Amino acid sequence: MTTTAPAADARMLGLAHHAARGVLEHVLARHGLTFEQQVTLRTLVTAGTPLTADDVVARVRDSLKADPVGIHATLDELLAEQSIVADGAHLLPTDAGREVLAAVGAETAPLSARIWDGISAEDLAAAGRVLTLVTERADAQLAKLTA
Repeated sequence: MTTTAPAADARMLGLAHHAARGVLEHVLARHGLTFEQQVTLRTLVTAGTPLTADDVVARVRDSLKADPVGIHATLDELLAEQSIVADGAHLLPTDAGREVLAAVGAETAPLSARIWDGISAEDLAAAGRVLTLVTERADAQLAKLTA
């Protein structure tokens, strides 16, 4: 008996996202971080050049489609926790911020490896193409809705 996989749809995409995010949030909680804090901190750590608060808000908003007020609140939390510091107009990750992000990465790496293990390169490439297209189309629809 052969089982045919169901066609991908928005519900399936959401279920996969929430399952993977649930794993990540479990790890983040052990390190005292929220998902939004982790995304914001990662934005600063991987930026390559110092960013202003407005730069960070724009990048995180683009990624999470989150409210700028909430992103500013997340920046305030990271500043209060000393995961980031203000240097004039720029925000910079502290050593503590870099360390917690590295710890989360080290802890999630083997979990991610187990989740993705055994999926063929061909299937990953196909999924990548589909998810890129879905993202582009959803971003275009959101832009129309918010224009």
